[in-house]
Amino acid sequence: MAENKTPGTASDLAEATDTAPAAPRRVTPDELQIPDAAAATAKPGWGWTTAGLVAVFVVGVLTWLLSKNVPIWTAGTPLESIGAALEFPVYAIALGLLGNVVLYQFGVRDRIAAGFRTELFIKVGLVLLGASVDLGVIAKNIGPAIIQAILLISGVFFFTWWVAGKLGVEEKTRALLSSAVSICGVSAAIAAAGAVQAKREQLGYVASLVVLFALPSIFLLPWLAGLLGLSPAVTGAWIGGNIDTTAAVTAAGSLAGEEALQIATIVKTTQNALIGIVAVLLTLYFTIKVPDAGVTERPRVGDIWHRFPKFVLGFILASVVATIYIAAVGDADATKPVIATINNVRTWAFIFGFSSIGLGFSVAAVKRAGARPVLAFFLATIVNIVLALALAFVLFGWLFAA
Repeated sequence: MAENKTPGTASDLAEATDTAPAAPRRVTPDELQIPDAAAATAKPGWGWTTAGLVAVFVVGVLTWLLSKNVPIWTAGTPLESIGAALEFPVYAIALGLLGNVVLYQFGVRDRIAAGFRTELFIKVGLVLLGASVDLGVIAKNIGPAIIQAILLISGVFFFTWWVAGKLGVEEKTRALLSSAVSICGVSAAIAAAGAVQAKREQLGYVASLVVLFALPSIFLLPWLAGLLGLSPAVTGAWIGGNIDTTAAVTAAGSLAGEEALQIATIVKTTQNALIGIVAVLLTLYFTIKVPDAGVTERPRVGDIWHRFPKFVLGFILASVVATIYIAAVGDADATKPVIATINNVRTWAFIFGFSSIGLGFSVAAVKRAGARPVLAFFLATIVNIVLALALAFVLFGWLFAA
């Protein structure tokens, strides 16, 4: 029996087919915006969206319970070391994936996907993270972060563009792949899709590829960093520069430690800040060099600000306010309760964000991608891992080391 689906769901995104061509026009990121890497922005009733938020809340509460109690339950057993090592990102993603399967079996996952607000939860958490990052830490690391961002984005973008071309990947998909791998995953793919007027199905499977590759990176990179004996600064710079999505960077950074998380966030937000510039350059390229792509409008200067991720400013502002507040009080111990409360709210935002990653993941769009985009994404990811590690070593472990 065919499954009933509502318009604008993840299944629609993955299974969309071509319709009669319309007159070329600028497609805005809002029209292509997706709440996470697996689901298109659906406009269902508030009931379905609320159901999605309830699912996120349930998974989040279960995550919190496990993170608090598993170390207690496993104490004095052969599993004690494992129970103590597992942290809330692991539980949130694992339970989210499990909930994903259950909801899919009941035929409601796509209907409630609008409630899986990964980016919203993560960005709220990152803004609150700024309150625990001293402004001096940002000032110290912003220089190498900018250098790394420019070199890494340029190198990975052009390699991905080249290798995808060699594999015969279509022009617009090449633009989405290159932006996603080199900058910040889904958000960059959305900006690129708006710039080159990509189809929703192209955005869908590129976004799904981002999550497919980001999930193992969350656990693999912190483990490799420990195996290689990397410093927290180098670990954070490697994670922030290499993992494609802000949500996955935050999860991996949380596993690697607070200092690594702070550096990873600074590096990633620096890369995020370049989304607007890349989107404008892509629009210009497709207008001049690919006239048959349907991109007819030249980019405007205001497009850079329009596409700029505003949460970056929130992160910096929170750091400024917290730094001034601590200095004004003059007693670090007296400010700890306030900062601790903010950190608790931040943790819950991250828990809900990581839960949404698992709940929102779908393999349907990946299956439609075919082998060539997947191979291009894989090869670009390998280059990204190696180049990001080299730059992290040079910039954060040598030139600008403490």
